[in-house]
Amino acid sequence: MLDFAAKVMTESSSVDEADREKLRTFGFSDKEIWDIVAFVFFNMSNRIASAVAMRPNDEYRMQSR
Repeated sequence: MLDFAAKVMTESSSVDEADREKLRTFGFSDKEIWDIVAFVFFNMSNRIASAVAMRPNDEYRMQSR
């Protein structure tokens, strides 16, 4: 799973069906593979926010999240 996630982060255009099939042989479902990719995207969006010093606005902070 970690090798797949790293490949998505560094070589996403080369991810193919063989990569997904390898995950399936370890018991990952298609939904779980989707979740791995979504987690990689969430990680990337956090890195972008950190790089530009993006912080939640006051309205968001007041929602007790």
